[in-house]
Amino acid sequence: MAVELGIVGLPNVGKSTLFNALTKAHALVASYPFTTIEPNVGVVAVPDERLQKIAAIVKPEKVVPSTLRVVDIAGLVKGASKGEGLGNQFLSHIRTVDAIAMVVRAFRNPDIPHVTAELDPMQDIETVQLELILADVATVERRQEKTRSAAKGRPAEFEAELAALESLHQRLNQGVSLRGADLSPLELELAREMNLLTAKPILYVANVGEEDLPNGGPLVEPLRRLAEREGTELVVICAQCEAELAEWPEEEAIGYLRELGVQEPGLNRFINAGYRLLNLITFFTITGGKEVRAWPIQRGTAVIEAAGRIHSDMQRGFIRAEVISYHDLVRAGSAVAAREKGLLHLEGRDYIVQDGDIIHIRFSI
Repeated sequence: MAVELGIVGLPNVGKSTLFNALTKAHALVASYPFTTIEPNVGVVAVPDERLQKIAAIVKPEKVVPSTLRVVDIAGLVKGASKGEGLGNQFLSHIRTVDAIAMVVRAFRNPDIPHVTAELDPMQDIETVQLELILADVATVERRQEKTRSAAKGRPAEFEAELAALESLHQRLNQGVSLRGADLSPLELELAREMNLLTAKPILYVANVGEEDLPNGGPLVEPLRRLAEREGTELVVICAQCEAELAEWPEEEAIGYLRELGVQEPGLNRFINAGYRLLNLITFFTITGGKEVRAWPIQRGTAVIEAAGRIHSDMQRGFIRAEVISYHDLVRAGSAVAAREKGLLHLEGRDYIVQDGDIIHIRFSI
């Protein structure tokens, strides 16, 4: 399961700088628009102290973290949905991502021009949101045209779909994002099928100056209230600072951040916020003491589907799952001790995996 988070925003807000810090991929960064023409795609490890503690107990040869794929596209401008600044091309690059992180500029730097005369993060969000809405309008209209054509010979068969498409079209034409809207099951299905941008979950990233850490300056407060109203998260981060510290030894970087009042690296907060946004949890596997691995799955996933994440043979030949919770393993000190203390439980195919479960699948080939 390749889980993708798309980074969007206006030009010169720090998207590629954030991407560099996340992936250390050194995407080209410059203070002029459209530096990023092709999308940058990187894979980032999800920080999880539990994985390291399990590894300290098991002492495996290999430790494999859970990962997220991050896609950085060029900055959007007003008119992007109509092709301004190659906007249509850029928007197509994030159609298939699972969620969106919108980076908003909340730092002042006269050497880095902004696309508007005044720096107003809320106005910038409105610009990007409008372009996403207009892009979705165009997508729905294309689908409507195709469906009407198919319905000419079989009107009854497509009646429900046309009604659902019209409902989506009306909402979008009113400037309403589909995110959080009260959509019918068919509308939700169509929104997912068409990869509508405004139906994807979103988090906001306030890119601030180092002097505004840890909480951000006055430009951030309206963003925080917006995130609260929408029931999502706001991550305050200094992308430039994080990109520079990514090159430092880890202990020195953490020490410097703590001097700034930042208790956890902004990159960790960003990745974990994206993880939560995607409604993901983590389960772990221990393979013969040789490998400890973290696996991302959707919350509410049955163990037989989790088995399929590890290997299709495990799902096909599933017999049972042996499960120890992370906390029980740590308290017991070893998998053997946890088993002896009766902390291991056997589960059937319908067991719902819990965050932090350590799972061993029994299966037949």
